[in-house]
Amino acid sequence: MVDDVDEGNVNQVVDSGKGVRASRPSEEFHDTPGFELPLLLLGGFRTLIDRLHARLAEEGHAGLRPAYGFALQAIGGRGATASDIGRRLGVSKQAAGKTVDRLVALGYAERTDDPGDARRKLVRLTPHGLAALGRSAAVFDELRAEWAGALGAERVRDIEAALRTVVPAETAFRLDATSWLGGS
Repeated sequence: MVDDVDEGNVNQVVDSGKGVRASRPSEEFHDTPGFELPLLLLGGFRTLIDRLHARLAEEGHAGLRPAYGFALQAIGGRGATASDIGRRLGVSKQAAGKTVDRLVALGYAERTDDPGDARRKLVRLTPHGLAALGRSAAVFDELRAEWAGALGAERVRDIEAALRTVVPAETAFRLDATSWLGGS
């Protein structure tokens, strides 16, 4: 919902349980207000992520939070240093180190010596971490299929194609969403 101030849209989301009605476009303008697009995109993202993590929790990955999924991706199949992980996530080396500490404690990652530089440590995914990433990919495929069932496969493909048109390629697959939103 959005607050109304003197019949104008102030672009402020409020709790729908407080009896505040959403602003609607004027009668002359029969389109959706601009602020709804990012909120709907975020809502779609959040719905997919929440459903993914609910399924992962049912399958033995209850400690895996959404931010950890970004970190697992940042570590990747070859491993990475804490500096690399921080850079990929858009956080400090120290913040990346805290996330890595948690992933190590949960059994998703491990620290190993870097064979190319004895002064550095690499963070590598454990078999448990690789299994979580593999299962995440499979669940995302299942969730996409559910959306295709609800909306139609062609419509889902059209949504994806439209987003590829307006989302710059260098932005589409960035891993720093949590830092951009203010989390670390």
